[in-house]
Amino acid sequence: MRDTASPRGWPLLLVMAGALAAMASTTALFITHEHAWRYLVAAGCLVQCLGWLRHGSRRRGGAA
Repeated sequence: MRDTASPRGWPLLLVMAGALAAMASTTALFITHEHAWRYLVAAGCLVQCLGWLRHGSRRRGGAA
């Protein structure tokens, strides 16, 4: 398996979906001032973090 600097496959999908959800809900929060959007912001950040963690787990042994 080739080690790449950018995520591919499922990790890429999680990172991009999380970033899109977080940005869209942040915009909606500022426009509507509804505090319920904060949950979607947090969920988007969590999904993005999970994507980066999944991408990082592909690097076995912690090689730099």
